[in-house]
Amino acid sequence: MQLIGMLDSPYVRRVAIALIAAGAPFTHLPISLFRHIDQFSKLNPLLKAPTLIADDGATLMDSSVILDYLAGVYPRIAALTPLDAPARLRALRATGLALTVMEKAVQRHYERALRPAKKRHEPWVDRVMAQLAAGMSALDAELPRSGWIGGELGVADITVACAFGFTEGVLADLFETSRYPNLAAYSARAEALPAFRAAPPQDGATVAAIGD
Repeated sequence: MQLIGMLDSPYVRRVAIALIAAGAPFTHLPISLFRHIDQFSKLNPLLKAPTLIADDGATLMDSSVILDYLAGVYPRIAALTPLDAPARLRALRATGLALTVMEKAVQRHYERALRPAKKRHEPWVDRVMAQLAAGMSALDAELPRSGWIGGELGVADITVACAFGFTEGVLADLFETSRYPNLAAYSARAEALPAFRAAPPQDGATVAAIGD
């Protein structure tokens, strides 16, 4: 099984950390959507990261789709989402908020990194930033002050930390993440864990194959 994509993408990192936390065997190929287009397109012509190549050769994309597939293959990945209805609801709520934060942070980052300044639509930028702020505020208010959402580290916690880390890393000059101390402390607890340290959010970083 191969995971394709760069760990500076919060979506790729989300899947990688879940695989590591569950002890699932995989190989990580840090292929860039921008610098290695020809190489990536041979694996997935849609040029979408993360891409997962399953053991039977099937290609999947979108982090949530990939995690859903993996949950059906590896019970330990399925266990990263609580079964208890109230805990599951809290986990899914946090996951949805974190994925929105990811999406808006990526949109804002690409807006200034790829679009010429003269072509930017400021009302759209303002809307994205407002959505990003709303997501961060909700997470800061709703996350537990200690421990994890479902009692044990799960996909929701991984998603939250990856979203915050990406936002802090690429938008620190535009967005005061210090306004969300609970979210910041929560993410710091996660980043200190071995699974997170094994998949640093760095351009070109590689996660080694795990297991047999």
